[in-house]
Amino acid sequence: MTVSRAAADQQRVEPFAAFQSEIETRAAAGYGPWLPVSVAELEAAAEQILSPRARAYLFGGAGSGDTMRANREAFRRWQLIPRAPRDLEARDHRTTLLGTAMPAPVLLAPIGTQTRYHPLGELATARAAAATGLTLVASGVGDHTLEQSAEANGDGSRWYQLYWPRDDAITRSLLARAEQAGYRAIVVTVDAALAGWRPEDLRHGQALASRGRGMANFLSDPEFRSQLARPPEEDLDAAVSHYFSVAHSPAITWERLEWLRGLTDLPIVVKGLQHPDDARAAVRSGMDGIVVSNHGGRQVDGSVGSLDALPAIVDAVGDSMPVLFDSGIRGGADACKALALGATAVLVGRPYIWGLALAGQEGIEWVLRGLLAELDITAALVGETSAAGLTRAAIRHDGG
Repeated sequence: MTVSRAAADQQRVEPFAAFQSEIETRAAAGYGPWLPVSVAELEAAAEQILSPRARAYLFGGAGSGDTMRANREAFRRWQLIPRAPRDLEARDHRTTLLGTAMPAPVLLAPIGTQTRYHPLGELATARAAAATGLTLVASGVGDHTLEQSAEANGDGSRWYQLYWPRDDAITRSLLARAEQAGYRAIVVTVDAALAGWRPEDLRHGQALASRGRGMANFLSDPEFRSQLARPPEEDLDAAVSHYFSVAHSPAITWERLEWLRGLTDLPIVVKGLQHPDDARAAVRSGMDGIVVSNHGGRQVDGSVGSLDALPAIVDAVGDSMPVLFDSGIRGGADACKALALGATAVLVGRPYIWGLALAGQEGIEWVLRGLLAELDITAALVGETSAAGLTRAAIRHDGG
């Protein structure tokens, strides 16, 4: 059988870059993109359709918003250095992280209360993660239970985010449920022991408006329910009150993390570190990985941009554990910058929620496929056929 040159070329297209070909084909046929392609247009389109309360939660940050701006400004200061010529025909970004195989070093960051943006919320996200092959980090403050998210994720790979409860028995129960539901790692968020000062959330009364929102894992937990005089279905107010008394511990220490280490055989990743000394402490405490993150700028106003914090932390831990990156990723070029600075993988957050708000599961897939295509193309034009090949030789700081 004779294969046309066009067909042969198409067969050689790296799967991520095929997304670009699909968009070009639509344009040639007289159709525009189904959703906006540019990050700025996606963000604007999502912002237009969301309620004021949902916008405040998604787009708001701590205090004046300086940390959110610092996250993005850091990406602008770090600049990639293209290299050419190179043989870029065969490209492969697959990796394995803490025993989880991934098509690329990209995970879906945990974002809470997703039914604010679409009725299916976390279920749409879990399905989109499975459809794109990316690893889901399921939020501990979801509107669906961790078991429901796992079922929606099917044969996909998933990690579970733990917001540390005050009650040890509830912590044990949540870990056991995550193991039973097929989660492959635990991501402990340590930078939100206290909620940050978030003026937009306060203006819209986010906490008072919850009425059970974000509490699905607790309201369904057998240990939590055993502590109630009546089940949540009969007395939601009492259940919510008890939730606020036990849900988040303000006393997370390295000693407590070592205690947690003894409760599960799953890898434990500590999310929310910004200082090299804390990264070294994670190594000493037997953690399996860390996430350099400032909670998307929602915790401390005026703190360092995550990308600027990344190199020193990578240097501090060396090869002793994987260093993941979160806070400020908007597209594939951003991912390449973080990987070049030493991140083992990146977590993408707000952009996929824009897709969720605009078109549910299909919207998330659109955003993720675009990010993967840009990562593939950018890494190649910088001279690497694998994201793992990106190093500091591919990036420089402009000194600003």
